[in-house]
Amino acid sequence: MNDTVKTSGLIQFPKGRKYDMVLLGRVAIDFNPVDYFQTLAESTTFKKYVGGSPANTAVGLSRLGRKCGFFAAVSDDRFGDYVTGYFEKEGIDTSHIVRCQNGESLGLTFTEILSRDESSILMYRNGIADLALDPKDIDESYIADSASLLISGTALAQSPSREAALKAIALAKKTVTPVIFDIDYRAYNWRSLDEIGLYYAAAARDAAIIMGSREEFNLTERFLGLDGTDSTSARYWLSQNAAIVVIKHGKEGSTAYTCNGESYSIKPFPVNALKSFGGGDGYASSFLNGVLQGWDIMDCLEMGSAEAAMLVASHGCSADMPSEEAVRAFIKKEKERYGEMIARA
Repeated sequence: MNDTVKTSGLIQFPKGRKYDMVLLGRVAIDFNPVDYFQTLAESTTFKKYVGGSPANTAVGLSRLGRKCGFFAAVSDDRFGDYVTGYFEKEGIDTSHIVRCQNGESLGLTFTEILSRDESSILMYRNGIADLALDPKDIDESYIADSASLLISGTALAQSPSREAALKAIALAKKTVTPVIFDIDYRAYNWRSLDEIGLYYAAAARDAAIIMGSREEFNLTERFLGLDGTDSTSARYWLSQNAAIVVIKHGKEGSTAYTCNGESYSIKPFPVNALKSFGGGDGYASSFLNGVLQGWDIMDCLEMGSAEAAMLVASHGCSADMPSEEAVRAFIKKEKERYGEMIARA
């Protein structure tokens, strides 16, 4: 358990474990319209994809060469077959994806692409499978076999999934497995702002990496009396367990704050966007891939920003996750066109 290697000089990831990352959270299905720039009422044709932020991130990491496992509950039907089969084709371990036994359904997400800058999401999440993940489904040996554990914030929205997530965090601490908390706020299934703040803060306090938008950090900090600025948020969480705090501001870019007192900022790469969603999962995939491999934080941010740009320019999310070679080729092309420092703040 003490056989570790320093990554980016900030986090100690265990060496010699079977998986680079085990992720916990929702696996869902996205339906994206093929007839662009119409309302959902007007759209008639949709393309089906595996969806859910942690599921997309797992696919992205796998395509970047990382070995991933997954804790999830999925429906015991053809859609459950579809998502687990897709994971298996992508090389993601499904041994800890359980089938629901009480008729729970996979979440369905219908996306509305009104313009290149305006999109919305309609989620169906009643009697939902991913929130049926139970504490008994969390296996300590599986976590101990991974170099890191990612918790998606939506897993904390409702019992028994919330207790399963908190158990996984406790076992990660026990097995010296760094926790990554992707706040990933969705309004569905939460009952109150107080509940959000309570459980988000509980997860964030034990995380080595925290990632989210400014708005998501505000929700997490509901009871903490912070002033809502990035510097104050970073200072607080770095005083807890975090080594890296990433705060995103959409088109304004993002900044990573680190436990050695440094901060690094990145701007979005220019791109002809098709939609305004999906970029965050691509960002997480490439950023975390770099951190796991010990890259310089600025390089991690650049790769994350590039993959985010690639994803908002594509129709799907999981299906369009790129290889590392494709991300580097995109960066090279962008720099040739716009200049070497195009995304660096």
